[in-house]
Amino acid sequence: MSRKPKKGYFVRGQFVAEGSELDLELKRELKGTDEASRTDLKRESDELQKLGTELLGLRAGLFDALPLDEKLVDAVAEAKRITNFEGKRRQMQFIGKLMRPLDPEPIREAINEQLNGSADLTLALHLAEQWRDKLIADDAALGEWLQEHPGTDSQQLRALVRQARKDAKPEKPGEAQRHGKAYREIFQLVRQAMAEGSGQGNEEPQDE
Repeated sequence: MSRKPKKGYFVRGQFVAEGSELDLELKRELKGTDEASRTDLKRESDELQKLGTELLGLRAGLFDALPLDEKLVDAVAEAKRITNFEGKRRQMQFIGKLMRPLDPEPIREAINEQLNGSADLTLALHLAEQWRDKLIADDAALGEWLQEHPGTDSQQLRALVRQARKDAKPEKPGEAQRHGKAYREIFQLVRQAMAEGSGQGNEEPQDE
């Protein structure tokens, strides 16, 4: 009568019987690895949530210049509207998840720029914000902008302005205006054109 084979598995060519000292030792090692992995994931999640919280306080010019996914931008905007503590906590967890595939360095640099930024950059961002808002609010501003920055793709800028105006209309009466992707893209276009203009376009737009 043949003996019943022992239950077990092979590790690096060696048979490990279930319940043996070696089996228990390997399981302890595996458990330790799993716990370490969970600890690392928890630490990463906490860091991203903290970074997300700082992202909420980033001023518009720096925020708009970041290459963020539209879903993350919407999630940040929603988090700013939430006042309930538990709702805010869940939203920040969601923001942390959305930030996992992103390179966090540009966000950290923007936060550092807000804390320690130069006066020149602050002025440049402020002027870019002014131009963006004026282009959306006033048709005549497009002509002024193209005079100072003739290299601008006027067709693209017109399309972005039309879309930004459309996005800004509240879906329901009484709702606050929402700023969509086009709003941020106008800022990025203006900011880049000003940076490439070697001093051109650095004058504050005058209201009529």
